[in-house]
Amino acid sequence: MRAEKQKVVLIGTGFVGMSFAYAALNQNVCNELVLIDINKQKAQGEAMDLNHGLPFSNSNMKIYAADYDACGDADIVVIAAGVAQKPGETRPQLLARNTAVFKSIVDPVVASGFSGIFLIATNPVDVMTHIVKTLSGFPENRVIGSGTTLDTARLRFSLGEYFGIDPRNVHAYVIGEHGDTEFVPWSQAMIGTKPVENVVSEFGDRFKREEMDAISDKVKNAAYEIIEAKQSTYYGIGMSLVRIVKAILKDENSILTLSAYLNGQYGQHNVYAGVPVVVGREGIVGHLELHLTPEESNKFAASCEALRQFYKEANL
Repeated sequence: MRAEKQKVVLIGTGFVGMSFAYAALNQNVCNELVLIDINKQKAQGEAMDLNHGLPFSNSNMKIYAADYDACGDADIVVIAAGVAQKPGETRPQLLARNTAVFKSIVDPVVASGFSGIFLIATNPVDVMTHIVKTLSGFPENRVIGSGTTLDTARLRFSLGEYFGIDPRNVHAYVIGEHGDTEFVPWSQAMIGTKPVENVVSEFGDRFKREEMDAISDKVKNAAYEIIEAKQSTYYGIGMSLVRIVKAILKDENSILTLSAYLNGQYGQHNVYAGVPVVVGREGIVGHLELHLTPEESNKFAASCEALRQFYKEANL
C-alpha cells in the first residue's frame, strides 16, 4: 500500500455499515469512500445522501457507489455484510449461509487486485474474520476483525463511571470471543498506573470486588440489552470501525483489542480472538501479550477452543 492513499471500500450498507460511513464522513477519516451492496440502488441512494451532507462537514471526501473492481487500489475493505438468523435456524445453518455470502464477496475483491487490509465487522466476528483469511489467502496481519474493541470501550466507560474517572485514563481490556465467552482479565486492569484490584482493596468502604463482576457481566450483556430496546446495535460498532481505520491509515501503532490470528500467543494456535494488538499501516504489526493469571489463562483457552469449534462448523 502507498502511504499517501486513503481509499476505503465499505461492503454492506445496512445499519452497521452506514453508521460506519456516517462516522467516517464526520471524522474525515479518508479522502475516498466507496459503497458496495448487493442492492446497488440502495448503495447509490446512501452515497447520494452522504454527499448531500458534505457542505456541512469539514471533509472533501469523494463518496460513491461502485462494483467490486473499485477495490483494486483500496487501502482497506470493510465488510459489514451478512445475513440475520431466521427463526428456528441453527448456528451451523446460519454460519453456512454467511460463509456463502462471504465467498461471494471475498472472491471478487481478491480478483480485483486488492492488496490492502480486510476489516471485518460481521458477527460472529472472530469466526467470520477467520473465514475471510481462509477464503482470501491473505497474510494474517492483513485480515482483522473488530473483535472486542467495542466491548473494551464499554468496559472503560463503565469503570470510569463507577470510579469517577475519565474513561481515557482507564486501561482495561475485554479479551477472547466477541460473545458469550469473553471476559475481563482484572489482573491487567488499571486506573492510571494503579491496578483496579488495588484500588478496590484500598478503598473497600467505597468500592467492592463483586461490583467489578457486575460491571463485567453488564459489558458482556450490553448488546442483548440494546437489541431488546431497539432491535439492533450499530452506532458503537460504527464508531469503533472508524477508530480502527484511522489507526491504520495514519500508521498510529495504536493498541486496540482486535480479532487477531493467534499463532503461539497465549499458547493458542489457529484461531482468531480478541486481544490487544499494535495497529498500523500494515494492519497488525505486533501483539501486546498480557501476563494472565492461571485462572485467566484457562478462561482464555476455553474461549479460544469454543471459537475453534465454531470455525470448524464452516467446513472450509
